[in-house]
Amino acid sequence: MTAPQHKVAVLADSETATGYRLAGVQVIEATPETAVRELETLVTSGGYGLVAVDTGLIADPQTAVARAMRGRDLPIILPIPSLADAFSSNTVDAKAYMGKLVRDTIGFDIKL
Repeated sequence: MTAPQHKVAVLADSETATGYRLAGVQVIEATPETAVRELETLVTSGGYGLVAVDTGLIADPQTAVARAMRGRDLPIILPIPSLADAFSSNTVDAKAYMGKLVRDTIGFDIKL
């Protein structure tokens, strides 16, 4: 007997979605106005094990879908920083910021 397969999805804006698609990840595009509704649909569909949410769309995705998650273990909701955060005037060094994101995510540096 095989274990059930859970899908992974990223909820992102149209600008960011292309990068995730190039990485082979299923992407659901949303706007700040439609993001909560899209996330609730992903949660209640039952097929997802992990849903990464661009914090530029929903600042606190766990709180936004707390009611829909009631009684569910999956999906895990993972907030991910938006690209706008990486390149905002508050971010002194965008290259260092992106390097830290990669290092924190996969555990080592990638140099190009």
